This record gives sequence, structure tokens and C-alpha cells, in this order.
Amino acid sequence: MSARPTSTRERILDVALELFNEQGYDKTSLRQIAERLGVTKAALYYHFERKEDIFLELHLRLHRLGGSVLDELDGLGPDEIVAAWPHVLDGFVDQVLAHRDLFLLHQRNENAMKQIADDERHRAENDDIEERFRALLAEARIPLEQRVRMASSIGAILVPLMGADGMFGEADPDEVAGYARRAVRGLLADPGSSLGTC
Repeated sequence: MSARPTSTRERILDVALELFNEQGYDKTSLRQIAERLGVTKAALYYHFERKEDIFLELHLRLHRLGGSVLDELDGLGPDEIVAAWPHVLDGFVDQVLAHRDLFLLHQRNENAMKQIADDERHRAENDDIEERFRALLAEARIPLEQRVRMASSIGAILVPLMGADGMFGEADPDEVAGYARRAVRGLLADPGSSLGTC
């Protein structure tokens, strides 16, 4: 079975992502993106009028990753959510590793992030994901301790895998992910046991 051909729009986004990560958003022009693609600037403008539009679309790819995690839990009861949570997080780790270049984009281009912060689509999608996550953690039929562990496990994934570029020096991202998975398993284990005191 052959892979579905990539659309021109998606090719533009992929090439822009490469260039933004190689030389920075501010130093990348639409002309450079068009040249690397082998198309005219007019062809590029047909899909994206501004460089900010390209950056926004790349950022919204991350929103879709976050939304896909929540989608897996839709329609599940409280006990099923608790049981599925470790598997869902494990899949999220795989997604982070597969899309590491998207996370690097945000780490290396803070000014561009500020430019899209007030965009209506960005705010709407961000608010939707945040509301869905809050509703999940507010589910009173899941014991509070378990909900706290679930929220903490998100941090245990986000910080090491999506934190600052080079946080662990030259460490292999797959090795870091392995340790993050182990940390999450430990965090979610024995939800009825005492958490101890700080």
C-alpha cells in the first residue's frame, strides 16, 4: 500500500519547520522557503500570505497532538480513564519523540510565539484543550489522589521531553524518554499508598 502523497500545503509547513529550526524564524524569509521547495513566491502566497500564518499552522499541529490524547479518553467512565491513563501517556511520549522538531521550534523562537499568542484560532483551540483537561481533572468520581497523580504525570513527561533544548546536554532523546516513562510508571503506581511528607 503506497503512502498518501503529501499536499503542497503540508510540504510548505515541513520545509518552513526545517528552516525555522535551522536558522531561526526571524532569519527565515518566505523567499527562502519557496526556494527550498522549488516553487515561486507566488505559489507560496497561494497557501500562506504571511510567515506568521505558517508559524501558527505549525503551532496548531501541537494542539492536535494534545487533543488526540484527550480524544482517546472520550466516552470512558472514571475507572476506564484511570486504567487507560498510563497507555495514553505512553502514546503521548511516542508522539513527542516523533514530533520533537515542533517542540524545538517553540523553544528556539519565542518572539514568533508572542506574535501568535492573541490569534483568535490559537486562543480558541488552546482554551478548548485546557477546558477539556480541567474537566477531566475535576471528575469527582476519580479519587483526588489519582487525579493529582495524573496531573503530575503530565508534568513528568512535559518537563524532560519538551523542556529547554539541551536540558540534558547531548543525551539521546530516546534514553531520556525511557527514564521519563519509568518515572511516570512510578508516579502512577500504588495510588492507595501514602505519598509521604515533603
